[in-house]
Amino acid sequence: MNLSTLILPLVRGLQIIRLSLPNRCLLCQQRIEQQGYQQLFDQHVLTGLCQDCLISGLYQHDVCLGCAKPLTRLQPYCGQCMAIKPIKVIAPCSYHQGLGVVISAIKYQRQMAAVNVLADQLAQRILNLVSQQMIDLPQVLIPVPLHPNRLRHRGFNQAWIIAKRMSLILGIPLDDTLLIRVIDTASQAGLDGKQRRKNCYQAFALNHQAEANQQVHLRYQHVAIVDDVVTTGSTVNEIAALFATRHIACQVWCLARAEAPNLRD
Repeated sequence: MNLSTLILPLVRGLQIIRLSLPNRCLLCQQRIEQQGYQQLFDQHVLTGLCQDCLISGLYQHDVCLGCAKPLTRLQPYCGQCMAIKPIKVIAPCSYHQGLGVVISAIKYQRQMAAVNVLADQLAQRILNLVSQQMIDLPQVLIPVPLHPNRLRHRGFNQAWIIAKRMSLILGIPLDDTLLIRVIDTASQAGLDGKQRRKNCYQAFALNHQAEANQQVHLRYQHVAIVDDVVTTGSTVNEIAALFATRHIACQVWCLARAEAPNLRD
């Protein structure tokens, strides 16, 4: 018998039990009203996030795709970023505007329903930017890989889970074989910009066997690097530089921007 056939009823039962108990929003602590079985699969309820807090945590205006500063007119970059045109980073919200609590719950509490809630908002933002001709959809999604040691310790890679959800929503294939992490880097938390760049330096490599098998240099010209949060951009810029050696253009998709100008030294 398929293992998922055995586990699925248990998961559904646990969801029903949870919905039968008082459920409060992680952010405002207000009780989330439930309206019976039809909301069993309401991801907001399962995440413990009310609709008001979700909406208020999202960007309420256009932001620069380089530095996330608010924009006063429809354009991809602010004046400062227009001069250098950094890699485009697309996110539905700021990590510091409330929803960072939910994103932390994904990584540290395995609150996977939160992935669907925020990934749906990310997908909507991407489609809006495509309709505004700010970005083009990539050919493939590349999740930021964990080192095997970190993956064994944590048990999952949240970037892969986000990329899988985005792949399902937008119908874009996911490739988790091309990019590998060859150095088990220290956590970026607490590091300044210079330290973060040093920490990520040559931490990634292309899987040459996957390259040879798939003739990636012929297939891919434009990819999206997928991660949970982008702060200084050290990680994604290191990966983008690697893809640039194969003449592959990159954009970045993430659940949130953690704007940190004080770390960009």
